[in-house]
Amino acid sequence: MGDIKKVVLAYSGGLDTSIIIPWLKENYDNCEVIAVSGDVGQDSELEGLEEKALKTGASKLYIEDLNKEFIEQYVFPTVKADAVYESKYLLGTSFARPIIAKRIVEIALKEGADAICHGCTGKGNDQVRFELAIKAFAPDMKIIAPWREWSIKSRDEEIEYAEAHNIPLKITRETNYSKDKNIWHISHEGLDLEDPANEPMYNKEGFLELGVSPEQAPDKATYVTISFEKGVPVAIDGEKLDSVEIVKKLNQLGGANGIGICDLVENRLVGMKSRGVYETPGGTILYHAHNKLEEITLDRDTYHFKQQVGLRFAELVYFGQWYTPLRKALSAFVDSTQETVTGDVKLKLYKGNIIDAGVTSPYSLYDPDIATFDEDEVYNQKDSAGFINLFGLPIKVQAKKNLIKE
Repeated sequence: MGDIKKVVLAYSGGLDTSIIIPWLKENYDNCEVIAVSGDVGQDSELEGLEEKALKTGASKLYIEDLNKEFIEQYVFPTVKADAVYESKYLLGTSFARPIIAKRIVEIALKEGADAICHGCTGKGNDQVRFELAIKAFAPDMKIIAPWREWSIKSRDEEIEYAEAHNIPLKITRETNYSKDKNIWHISHEGLDLEDPANEPMYNKEGFLELGVSPEQAPDKATYVTISFEKGVPVAIDGEKLDSVEIVKKLNQLGGANGIGICDLVENRLVGMKSRGVYETPGGTILYHAHNKLEEITLDRDTYHFKQQVGLRFAELVYFGQWYTPLRKALSAFVDSTQETVTGDVKLKLYKGNIIDAGVTSPYSLYDPDIATFDEDEVYNQKDSAGFINLFGLPIKVQAKKNLIKE
């Protein structure tokens, strides 16, 4: 391992990466370790990070503000695609990994690093997401994944290692959930959640971080109007806001009303099932509002085909294939569908529910003169007879063949 003299580490300051710095120095001939944290909205988790990284052996720490780029170039394209993994997961961790890994590669190349290290486990999806992104920008870079090398087998053993090396931790064995937090969401895994029979402790103090449970939400509904231009949210209640402000504002509104709590047993890329609880209050509102606007602005065939594209897009994001020709091609298709997705969507938020309260668009395809049940002069109902005869012709032919066989 003597050929590794400088390593750039994807550093969050959590349990895994906290112990990796001393482990790298012990097992890679006291190599230099440069820590990099991609700020995608972790907020308080970044406090004291530099001091901790330096105390545990890093030579320096980069904290890179990626919030705006994250929302505009990764989150919003995914929302425009209506991409949801397995009908529930709004991909909060999935699309944060590619942008972080890309920045880590840029710093590693600038620093002349010999390797990039990450703290992802061999059971998880993140190892794939990080490494595919690294390969996309530094195909010959060596990758170190301690979970595939060391003898540590559990989070309890990680805590023991940290205690033996005097590494401060913000968790205990009792609060040792595996969490991932960014501006879009927070995930909770492990401990009692590993048994799908256990109800999550939503009302336990400190469990939910981005909001409250529906039971604890106000008894009065909150109304919010979201304005979109070409599929991108641009204003809330008539107030123009930038992308980061929009997500933060909707997180506040959604969290206060118990919106966006998801309990999911998902199929990981590596093949196993995994149970997690996700909080995505603002994201849940945005997905709902965007889809509502598409109901009146997209024609039937585009709307239906786009639903199929959304499923594939979600898989690509979840599988870490952001930097692939197919994902870029699908984004190009999605962007072409968004030319008319402009308008206002009014929603009512109430105790975990999002209730439609009105939608308008200058590009609306909804024509009340045609859709009305009252008398009209623009739709000849007699026309439907010929259409049905032609549309049903294959069924009629097959039925006659069946009668002959009988």
